[in-house]
Amino acid sequence: MNRKMLFRWLGAIVGLVSLATVLAEAGTTTGSLTFSNTPLLRPEGESEPAISIAGDGTLAVTGLQWLFNPTFFGTHLWSGPFGSTPTFRGLIDATLQKSGKQVFGSGDADVDIGSTGVLHATTLIFLINPVFNRAQIGVSGITCPTATSSASSCTAQIIDTAGADRQWITSDGATVYISYHDSANSSLIHVQRSDDDGLNWHRVGDPVVGQGRFTGDATFNNTQGPIVADPFTHNVYAIYTAGEPSVQKGTSAAFNNVIVSRSTDGGLSWTAHLVFHAPLFTDLSNVFPALAVDPTNGKLYAVWSDAHHVSFSTSSNQGTTWSFAATVNLAPASTALFPWVAAYNDTVEVVYYGTTAASKDDSSAVWNVYLAQTSNDGASFAQSKVSNTSNHAGVICTNGTGCASGTRNLLDLFEVAINPQNGRAAIIYTDDTITKTSSGDPLPQIVLAQQNP
Repeated sequence: MNRKMLFRWLGAIVGLVSLATVLAEAGTTTGSLTFSNTPLLRPEGESEPAISIAGDGTLAVTGLQWLFNPTFFGTHLWSGPFGSTPTFRGLIDATLQKSGKQVFGSGDADVDIGSTGVLHATTLIFLINPVFNRAQIGVSGITCPTATSSASSCTAQIIDTAGADRQWITSDGATVYISYHDSANSSLIHVQRSDDDGLNWHRVGDPVVGQGRFTGDATFNNTQGPIVADPFTHNVYAIYTAGEPSVQKGTSAAFNNVIVSRSTDGGLSWTAHLVFHAPLFTDLSNVFPALAVDPTNGKLYAVWSDAHHVSFSTSSNQGTTWSFAATVNLAPASTALFPWVAAYNDTVEVVYYGTTAASKDDSSAVWNVYLAQTSNDGASFAQSKVSNTSNHAGVICTNGTGCASGTRNLLDLFEVAINPQNGRAAIIYTDDTITKTSSGDPLPQIVLAQQNP
């Protein structure tokens, strides 16, 4: 594409979102929320946790095991009542088997407690050949009778082995969805649906759709955030960042467009809408864009980071149009990464790792966990510090497996959820300052922060 055509395309996109590329000030102030922080210590270490809270206030947490042990290795599960220290339930993907392969879990994980009370989870798995010199990457679907069941009572199955990556899970009643990248072939986002609470799965449509130039940039050129089912409208949504067509395809991961696709027919077909556009080579994937729906009214909330600011946008018409993007974080979280968002009853919580340093690549940076709360759709936020001590010092690398040793101990993700019983937040994050390995290296652990009354 020549420069004239490129600028014409960018102008058209700007027109589609009514100049939503402009970052507005959200009027963030210092908040007063306080949190109780409880490390969920394991001798193997943990990182990249996920969390879900059921309607009755039961919470479930997953964590990725840090130290490899061939006799005890997989994705860890904790659960229990909000306000308590959850109970360790075991490994949820340790029983997976495939003929001629040795299967290990704990690649990535996500967790969901459905309105039926059933716990759903998905993990990235590694299928190793007998001589341990080749591996496939696949994705699992896991169903547990209740959120407080032991891992041994869960049913785990392999639903794809064609080179999957970064999977997510969500549910609407007994309908459950898993999305994941086809990392071996096209980088398209695939979706599988279960209509019986996660027991049986089948492929449905892909959220990256052929809408001409609008999403042509996303083929082999996207970073996908979570899939989100809405119990209010019964729509399902997927968020991802993407680059520019004919400019970045397969060559650059600095994706400068935030897109949300919507399905109104259970994932069979999708329509994509642009949330935000930034200048070419602005990387909005630090690490994942995140999306939440308020289950009480169907409003959508999207967040993302450009490695300095966390931005926020909302939609009240099922993702068709989006508000001006507002900057959320303020000093001392001058640089903010890893945003996540949760919403319930018009209260929205955005979390991120923040530092006073000017760059995520500053070796002297000291990081903490922050939560910004809004109850007016982002017109204003109140930012409170979540962590009672810093959770990391030094560089936070967002280049995946290309990161230098010690710069990716937090991996790529942490999450927040809201307890419908009382409206309070629970955040599960990683801290690599608490324990060390036998060789003296940091051994990451996950910490559960629960909002105080």
